[in-house]
Amino acid sequence: MPDAAAIRPVLLVSVAALIVRVASAVVVAQPGYTDAFYYSIVASRLAHGEGLTADFIWNFLEAPNFAPLPIPSHQFWVPLATTLQAGGIALLGGVLGEFRAAQAAVIAVAAFLPAAAYAAARSLDVSPRYALAAAAFVGLGGVFAPGWVAADSFAPAALIGTLFFLAFRRAARGSLRAGVLAGTAVGLLYLARAEGALFGLALLVLALRPASRSAGLAGSAIALAIGGLWFARDLGLGASDLLARSMLLVRYEDFFRIAPPTAQEFLGALPDALAAKGSALVTNAVTALFAFFLLLGPLAAVSAWRLRTRADVRAWSTLLVIVFLAQSLLWTLHSTRGSYFHSLAAFFPFGMALASAAAERALAPRHAPIGRLWVTGTFALAVALSGGALFEWDASFNDLARVRTATLDAIPPGPFMAIDAAAWRAISGRSVMVTPADGVTQLACATAMYHARAVVLEAAHFRTYDAIYNGTERPPWLGPPVVRDTIKIFPVVGELGCSVHIFRATD
Repeated sequence: MPDAAAIRPVLLVSVAALIVRVASAVVVAQPGYTDAFYYSIVASRLAHGEGLTADFIWNFLEAPNFAPLPIPSHQFWVPLATTLQAGGIALLGGVLGEFRAAQAAVIAVAAFLPAAAYAAARSLDVSPRYALAAAAFVGLGGVFAPGWVAADSFAPAALIGTLFFLAFRRAARGSLRAGVLAGTAVGLLYLARAEGALFGLALLVLALRPASRSAGLAGSAIALAIGGLWFARDLGLGASDLLARSMLLVRYEDFFRIAPPTAQEFLGALPDALAAKGSALVTNAVTALFAFFLLLGPLAAVSAWRLRTRADVRAWSTLLVIVFLAQSLLWTLHSTRGSYFHSLAAFFPFGMALASAAAERALAPRHAPIGRLWVTGTFALAVALSGGALFEWDASFNDLARVRTATLDAIPPGPFMAIDAAAWRAISGRSVMVTPADGVTQLACATAMYHARAVVLEAAHFRTYDAIYNGTERPPWLGPPVVRDTIKIFPVVGELGCSVHIFRATD
């Protein structure tokens, strides 16, 4: 924690960062993308006593055999972001509205990030001045600026990850209490991001060493207890497709099939799968460059090498590599669509602390004006990256939300089918089911089973719907479309039948 003399400047930096967060929320005025929409919708249901359930289907992984709505939620994602937001809604929903209340809970967590970054820098023997600089950079967020106020797990993962590295060094020295804290952090990080389980590898290393065995075993036991309870819940729900939909994808849209991917299909397209893994290595390396290393990454790398004998630094650099490889080579197609970028949040504050250590070492022997110039220039870069990230978020998500909202009056009353069911559920307030990527036969079956009254196709749609969207074909049970911008709404014009036995068949 910050020393007594630094409490006031750290508090000032934290308050300034909080003001930035509130200003950022003006731009991030709605969840924006599938994950965040999903978390916020279920959070609302949880806050109102309906448990972890969903009245929409974003992926048929959660609705095997066309299970009736509502269905158990979070059979793919983990629950911390949702439960955090549910707390915000329960406390402030009546005052701020549900989304803003959920967002307030995330902002409250993000408010602690500057102090956590400062504590991390001070633990690396960085002076208060440079530690405050690290705190300010983390408070601004850089490309994570929208994430610090998003209805997602960026801010919780960043805070928990930093606390893990702070506890880990003491645990490596044999502190049982620190081992317990590190294990708790791993368990919570797993509930924030599934790849957080990989942080448990560091605890196992501690358990293998005599000096830290008790701390490592205690931490591992707590992490396993927290993660195991959630994993047991998934197993109890019968989420048997999880591994296949995570690791056996040849095309990303196969994730949204009713029929899960199979090992046979994966091996049959092995050259394509291997090519995708090679591409993911490059793509994710570029993601890391822009998400982290562009700001102060080279300095963090220098510090990571210079301080490599420290257990916390060694854990940070090793886990950074392990997560990169796991995301790229195991969860390949998920990683390049945002999953790896999410992963980097847990490493960001401690990485900025490492960068501040290298900056001080390089600049301290020089004249003070040079140091001030460097800090000012880097701060300006952080401001530019943060502003640019918010601008990009606005362009990517707010415009689309406005187009979708303007389309609602053209969609017939009742449930409907769409590619981004979570977003459409939030915007429309109706039950929405994802258009399955298998084909039109499965679409007809899902439409019938859930009594959908329309099929909504956007410019971004699964390729099996190309002919329908382009107007070259149209099933007889779909009427002529109503076109709004790039969105086409096809009303269901007849009754459909469906035999449940085809739900795992391919078109």
